[in-house]
Amino acid sequence: MVIKVFLASSSGSTAIKKKQQDVLGFLEALKVDYAPLDIACNEDNRMWMRENVPVEKKPTNGIPLPPQIFNEESYCGDYETFFDAKEDNAVFAFLGLPPPPGSKEAKEAEKAFILENGPVENGTVEIETVESETVENGTDDAEDEENLEAEEVEEEILDDDSLKREVPMEEFNGDEHTEEVEAEVGGETGEEAAEEATEEDAAAEEKVAKEEEEAVEDTEEATEDTKAPVKQEEAQEEVEDEEAKEEEELRQLEEEEDE
Repeated sequence: MVIKVFLASSSGSTAIKKKQQDVLGFLEALKVDYAPLDIACNEDNRMWMRENVPVEKKPTNGIPLPPQIFNEESYCGDYETFFDAKEDNAVFAFLGLPPPPGSKEAKEAEKAFILENGPVENGTVEIETVESETVENGTDDAEDEENLEAEEVEEEILDDDSLKREVPMEEFNGDEHTEEVEAEVGGETGEEAAEEATEEDAAAEEKVAKEEEEAVEDTEEATEDTKAPVKQEEAQEEVEDEEAKEEEELRQLEEEEDE
């Protein structure tokens, strides 16, 4: 697959020249093979580009301006869509090419695939399932053993008649009363521990919320700082695009007069 970049080598617009250099420089930095096709010196290249740019992607006057990018016969986009893909780390997807292994775009694509389709089979899902089953089985077995031991102890106490005869009823009542007091004390201690844990969790959540708010404020300030130069550049590009359109129309009129 060959990436075709349609350019105008003799364009008088500085904005178009800057966009063309930006596209070519970034493709060279990514080591992407491309073929530059000049539409200023080659009428066939110009006609092919105009015919193959989708109608919905053409400007109102119907004449698409360079640079225009294709993958063989498939239209990729113009400079604006290329710039958006570059900002999103999705240039290879924009060009219709597989990202190189280990690249940031490849890692992002892998994450998106996992979020959409879930972990790979025989991987994370099955491991988690096996671990959960092991924990559940282990818990059940331990509980069963404890229940059996408790039943055996109760049977031994019930079968021991001498123990019932030798221990006075008052001691039985005293033991029961002591157990009730210990249970109440333990319950109050557990409630206090739970309340302390709840307070610690609330303090931690408030700290995290403050950090998130500070991060959002920093991001908004940075965004506001970058908006002004971007708007100025866009305004300058619009003026230059209008100049390019006027030059194109004048050149067409001159060609018609020559014909």
